[in-house]
Amino acid sequence: CCRRVVRVSGNWAICRAERAFARPSRKHYHGRSFAIESVMKFAIAVFSAAHAPSSRRALLFARAVIEGGHQITCLFFYQDGVYNAASSLVTPQDEPDLARQWRELVEEHQLDAVVCIAAALRRGALNAEEALRYNRTATVEAPWVLSGLGQLHDAAQSADRLICFGGA
Repeated sequence: CCRRVVRVSGNWAICRAERAFARPSRKHYHGRSFAIESVMKFAIAVFSAAHAPSSRRALLFARAVIEGGHQITCLFFYQDGVYNAASSLVTPQDEPDLARQWRELVEEHQLDAVVCIAAALRRGALNAEEALRYNRTATVEAPWVLSGLGQLHDAAQSADRLICFGGA
């Protein structure tokens, strides 16, 4: 199976999201052709903060994947993407609260939402265990899980596609 990493920038994810989904394959049985719908497994990596446009595109893409009947094997937040999981963010009233929307999506669909522990520590986003270790205040709560980059590697191996949003 082909494993492709796709970097998304601009409006590319929204305009071309449907092309990332599987097309029906044709199966032949005794001379008859049947269309079989394939369910794709996606791993989504978010590298941008909650206020960045690419974080919103990632959220819209994740919703489109679920609405299309496909699966999300893992949501991985890395670099500034860890801010999407921080409960300490305050969003201005005239802007969408993407951190809250991510939390609602993860809880509603019981998704595996992983925050890179090294990136989180570097940005002061700590869960209860790490906050106790460093004598700080916890800002990352359930449903988010702090873990290493190995989780992203495992997700990429188990998914049909790894889609990345944001980053340099």
